[in-house]
Amino acid sequence: MEHVIKQHEERRASGRMVQEEEVLVDVLLRLQKEGGLGLALTMGIIKAVILDLFGAGSETSATTLQWAMSELMRNPDVMNKAQAEVRDVLNGNPTVTEDDLAQLNYLKLVIKETLRLHPAAPLLVPREARESCKILGYDVPKGTVVFVNAWAIGRDPEYWGGDAEEFKPERFECSTVDFEYIPFGAGRRICPGMLFAQANIELALAALLYHFDWELTGGVEPSELDMAEEMGLTVRRKNDLYLHPIVRVPLQ
Repeated sequence: MEHVIKQHEERRASGRMVQEEEVLVDVLLRLQKEGGLGLALTMGIIKAVILDLFGAGSETSATTLQWAMSELMRNPDVMNKAQAEVRDVLNGNPTVTEDDLAQLNYLKLVIKETLRLHPAAPLLVPREARESCKILGYDVPKGTVVFVNAWAIGRDPEYWGGDAEEFKPERFECSTVDFEYIPFGAGRRICPGMLFAQANIELALAALLYHFDWELTGGVEPSELDMAEEMGLTVRRKNDLYLHPIVRVPLQ
């Protein structure tokens, strides 16, 4: 990491950097130089921010990708629709690129629905009341620590209807949601790795659907697929997911 930061420092010092080309490391280095944040942005803090982003984004990406494939295998119609979109957009291209993601609208709905049912972190980062207040008729004393159950909110029939437990990506079409959908949290304490995780998931899932067809192993029917969860800091599958890939578009 020090080598990467040093490269960016040297590039900035050479005068070849323009703001439109800045990436996260450049933004942090610029803020360090400009100051005005109310605290010293040390090199240790910069490293910690970068590690937080990669750490938060990597774990959630792997967990969500496994759940997405599980739900797609359990719902063949959704799988067929998602694969058809990916293959139509790529139209024989050798691989999925970041530029293709903007056109994969249904794939984004699939990922949203996956995160609704299977948020990587079932309980958001705890909040502490800085002062006494009243919320929805409840008295919240100063110093109260609150855990937000994102897993339960994402399955609440009051917000999602009688089919809240069903996997239906279409529910996000032309719909507006507020704090009913918070797999990454919200506000100032929103997950710092959210954008990194979303890009990782979209690229990986699009590649899996584009290059391969998939079959369940052991003669398991889609409706029989084990979807048991193992609760912890993250919500993972209790048992491993075994699939048989069939090459559709060879990797190049």
